[in-house]
Amino acid sequence: MKKLLDALGLVDQENAEPLSFRKHYILFYAFMLLVMIIYMARLWYLQVLRGPYYRSQSEDNSIRIEDVVALRGIIYDRNGVPIVENRPAFDLMIVREHIKDLKATVEELARLCKVAPAQFFSIIKAAKGSPEFVPVCLVSDLDRDSLARIEPQLIRLPGVEIKVEPQRKYIWNGTAAQLIGYVSQITQTQLDSKRYSGYHPGEEVGKVGVEHAFEKYLHGDMGKKDIEVDAVGRKVRVLAEQPPVAGRNIWLTVDIGLQKTAESLLAGKSGAIVAVDPRDGAVLAYASSPTFDQEQFVTRLTEKEWLALSNNPDHPLLDRVCGAAYPAGSTYKPYEALGALQAGVITPTATFFCPGYLWFGGRKYHCWLKGGHGTISVERALYESCDVFFYHVGLGLGVDRIAKYVRMFGLGQKTGIGLPGEVPGLVPTSSWCRRVLGHPWYPGTTLSAAIGQGYDLVTPLQMAMGYSAIANGGKLWTPYVVKRIQGSGPNEFIETKPRLKREIPIDPKWFQLVQKALAEVVANPRGTAHRIETPLVQIAGKTGTAQVVGRAWEKRTNQSKAARLKEKEDAWFVGYAPAFDPRICVAAIVEHGGEGASGAAPLVQKVILSYLHKQQKPVPQQRT
Repeated sequence: MKKLLDALGLVDQENAEPLSFRKHYILFYAFMLLVMIIYMARLWYLQVLRGPYYRSQSEDNSIRIEDVVALRGIIYDRNGVPIVENRPAFDLMIVREHIKDLKATVEELARLCKVAPAQFFSIIKAAKGSPEFVPVCLVSDLDRDSLARIEPQLIRLPGVEIKVEPQRKYIWNGTAAQLIGYVSQITQTQLDSKRYSGYHPGEEVGKVGVEHAFEKYLHGDMGKKDIEVDAVGRKVRVLAEQPPVAGRNIWLTVDIGLQKTAESLLAGKSGAIVAVDPRDGAVLAYASSPTFDQEQFVTRLTEKEWLALSNNPDHPLLDRVCGAAYPAGSTYKPYEALGALQAGVITPTATFFCPGYLWFGGRKYHCWLKGGHGTISVERALYESCDVFFYHVGLGLGVDRIAKYVRMFGLGQKTGIGLPGEVPGLVPTSSWCRRVLGHPWYPGTTLSAAIGQGYDLVTPLQMAMGYSAIANGGKLWTPYVVKRIQGSGPNEFIETKPRLKREIPIDPKWFQLVQKALAEVVANPRGTAHRIETPLVQIAGKTGTAQVVGRAWEKRTNQSKAARLKEKEDAWFVGYAPAFDPRICVAAIVEHGGEGASGAAPLVQKVILSYLHKQQKPVPQQRT
């Protein structure tokens, strides 16, 4: 019986197990059903009760990626005076995607800006190839009156917005314009080039001068914002932001005070003045005249304004310091004297007789002094600028040796300053004559080359560097205009190291002889620049008067005064001071300025005195 009961108990236990599992299943299914009911209720709430609201949100709001322009680096002078900085500019933008009646909106904006609607429609037409969600700039840098009229109306002009961006500000607008350059909107050609990889349409880039040459430092890196906007283009919130990285600041070697002095001396003239430190090649002033309005390019020139500027007969955009080449005139003579002394063509005591002319090849070649200089040696020939003496020197050297020696001083080649538009000038040789002109070099042409006429062409910057090499005893430096660049950190700077191009292989005693002669150009009463002698400092240098036409301008009396002026000689003077401890070297050319002694030498004197006075190091007169 017990066995029977045990057997029955076992059966009851086995039947009890499914009953307990069934309870668990019921609880599990009840829980799942509850979750499903909650889920369906929530879904019903979102889709049925709140569906219209969220549908409106998804249709009306969108995300726009907006570029954030980086601040361009500031440009300072050598003493930390700001020359170029940034200011806020207000741009009138439209997003066509958010505008229901484009025609009416554009006409209203044109009315508020007081411009013809056609002007805005042409901008929109040009942007047709871009997506409609991309903002289009109708006006860059709105004036205050237009801004005041537009801002209160933005609430009723969906798709219209005012965007604030940094804009370039040239504090001394027009001063050192050719050196500093300007910025303007990037072109498609630039966007397609490797130099501007990573740039975006509409960005401002440097076009000429330092702005162009140091673009990679000044530009900075653009930032981005992911912005949620509503149906009418109003910003709802910023979803994500990548801040821009500002461009690096640059300190120039130029002294803005000296620069303004140089430019004031060129007022009303066409020409150039460049001052350098003969000890390392740093550029102290870089003046080209006439100059131009840099701010015009920032605010975007109209076609009419551009044509007026580019067709101006005075060529204000031309960089006359390193981008224009001129006959050197008598400023060529010290290079030839050094070459002839080194080559043994002449000695310090060798003399030639100057009756006021030289007969050669059946033609009379005149000296500037009609009565002649008489018997004359190299030192006196330099400070009195005797042409006949240097005719003989030129014939002794020959054109190819003349070229060899003047090229040692950097003529006929770019200086390496690194600015766009620099030209190499020209130092002719016999091989150049055959290759370019198609005929042999004639000996008579050597006489013209010997006094800096004929085919010889030099830039003012080349002459400043060449005379610096004479002044310092044979060191030819590479000129530079940037003193330092701000590094990645606020206290980190990249300092520019002076670069010595070459040491000129000429005996130091010949440099000393020529240095003494150049000091006598000013100090000696018979010197061609004696009029600029001053007790404040001893100046050394050389005058030059370069003819620009084949016949003397004074003889053309039947011409108008303006026509005769255009045939007047170019005036040169290249000088340095103190004469035997040089700290500044200045080259000046005044186009159609007449004699170098009167047209250019006084300008150089004033630049030198201005600089040395500012240095507060009085230098007494000294004679050797």
